Amino acid sequence: MGMTIAGIFLVLAAFVAFGAIKIVPQGREFTVERFGRYTRTLKPGISFLTPFVEGVGRRVNMMEQVLDVPRQEVITKDNAVVQVDGIVFIQVMDAAAAAYRVDNLNYAIAQLAMTNLRTVVGSMELDEVLSQRDAINTRLLNVIDEATSPWGVKAARIEIKDLQPPPDITNAMARQMKAERERRAVITEADGERAAAIARAEGAKQAAILEAEGRREAAFRDAEAREREAEAEAKATEMVSNAIAAGDVNAINYFVAQKYVEAFAQLARSPQQKTVIVPAEMGALVGTVGGIGELVKTINAESPPPRPQARGRGAVPSTGA
Repeated sequence: MGMTIAGIFLVLAAFVAFGAIKIVPQGREFTVERFGRYTRTLKPGISFLTPFVEGVGRRVNMMEQVLDVPRQEVITKDNAVVQVDGIVFIQVMDAAAAAYRVDNLNYAIAQLAMTNLRTVVGSMELDEVLSQRDAINTRLLNVIDEATSPWGVKAARIEIKDLQPPPDITNAMARQMKAERERRAVITEADGERAAAIARAEGAKQAAILEAEGRREAAFRDAEAREREAEAEAKATEMVSNAIAAGDVNAINYFVAQKYVEAFAQLARSPQQKTVIVPAEMGALVGTVGGIGELVKTINAESPPPRPQARGRGAVPSTGA
């Protein structure tokens, strides 16, 4: 009988000791209630409670959590119906507030995100909704973080996971994108053709300029050659005139023979001339040529010999043959 009572007391002591010692795992916090009233929060580690007086109230997850925002249909400002869903990242900062200030914390945050998502998307037009997801995420985060602050919860971030416009709007957007790309292609092609035309015109311009400069240079050289030829002809005429003035008949024969030979050469080069008629008075022509030879000898005899040019210091002047 005594052994039975001792065993009962031993079991009761073990039960009391097990209830008084609490081990809190990392990433969790336990609230302590005394006769149903919150008294304190247990941090990760080992803690002791008063048997039969204190007990664990709520076991709160203090790690960051991800909550799904269910898909829903939202009407935009321009009366377009879109389907949108998202995800919310939250973390409990105050275990007591999260445990006793709201019932079913995850459900409350999901419903809060859904209602605010409808509000934000409904205040924007479809084009803004499709192109400004970052702005929507920022507005939702500010609203949800402010609303969950009394619950001891920090909203880290919120993201729109999927956003689907109606099929007819999707098709219209696809056609619009195709038309825009075709327009850009046409503009790019036109710019290329314009650049090519400009390059060709610039090349033709440079070619015309170079050709004109070439013609000008050729004309300048032709004029210079004609000028030198005219100077030589004038010098020869002056010398012959001087000879005629001195009473030399051979000078007159020189001019007559020159014109005679030029006319005869032109007659021989004519493409329509099949037969060349040689004048019978060849003796007079030979005499004229002889007179020209005598005139050249006379001119050479009257002209002074050329002065030798010094080729350098100590150079010896050259002698005629």
